[in-house]
Amino acid sequence: MSSLSSKVESVKKEIGKVIIGKDLAVELLFTALLAEGHILLESIPGSGKTKLARSFATILSGDFQRIQFTPDVLPSDVTGIQFYNPKTQEFELRTGPVHTNILLADEINRATPKTQSSLLEAMEEKQVTVDGRTVPLPIPFLVIATQNPVESNHGTFPLPEAQLDRFLFKIDMGYPTLEEEQEILDTYRGGEPFADLQKVIDIEELLTWRKQVKQVTVSQAVRDYLLSLVRGTREHPEIELGISTRGALALMRAGQAYAMLQGRGYVNPADIKLLTPYLFEHRLVLNMEGSIRKTPAQVMKEVIGQIDVPVESGEPVS
Repeated sequence: MSSLSSKVESVKKEIGKVIIGKDLAVELLFTALLAEGHILLESIPGSGKTKLARSFATILSGDFQRIQFTPDVLPSDVTGIQFYNPKTQEFELRTGPVHTNILLADEINRATPKTQSSLLEAMEEKQVTVDGRTVPLPIPFLVIATQNPVESNHGTFPLPEAQLDRFLFKIDMGYPTLEEEQEILDTYRGGEPFADLQKVIDIEELLTWRKQVKQVTVSQAVRDYLLSLVRGTREHPEIELGISTRGALALMRAGQAYAMLQGRGYVNPADIKLLTPYLFEHRLVLNMEGSIRKTPAQVMKEVIGQIDVPVESGEPVS
């Protein structure tokens, strides 16, 4: 795991040439890559969502495609089509941009629900069906989607629960600090640093790490804590739709991947507590009373605060 830890530092160093002050976001992206999950980046326009996704794709030695979603994008523009070739007098498959290792779905909530649904099969089953023909996607396959929340009422279509549930994490980029923004101005004063990025992750070693992630230990105490959080969302009076079993499994896989990134062969409760907001908030559906009074983030904070964090190895977990 020392090799992986050193690689994580290399990834942070490379992406740090372009994205300032987002080490945790980079770690979560790496965690999703190891856990075979997908990422939804949500923040105001101009906060670096697309740049972060492009930077992360650049440091991976695989294929990268980008779809700029708009209301006129069709499902076939994503998955591909069967077309008739007059030379061979046969129908042939023309694959769409989803056939790649990292797909940047830019401003995904600008697409119509029909087009959004074209990604459901790809994100869950790592395959697409085109005119009755099922085609497997390359391995690894990671979707990094972006959306701007401030434009939710202007030509956008909210992502349905089934689509949100397929994203491992939702990350809010947020505003940089004053010091970070000063560093951004200094970095970009001389031009665009994107061209200086180097590839540091090889596909083969990534696949090896994915196998190792599954061997990371998850103790009974950690599993009990994880399930207590899941049950807490289902029993909260202001939550109409709590976390599903798929969400519970996703949190366990994410915990294993994150622990491995930290150089450990076991998951501790602090890993679960750290990851839970990024993994649960976008999956929650509040009831009418709850949605008027609070945000999912506020309700999730209540759920986490109501459940005692177990202690392992005699050390308290903050």
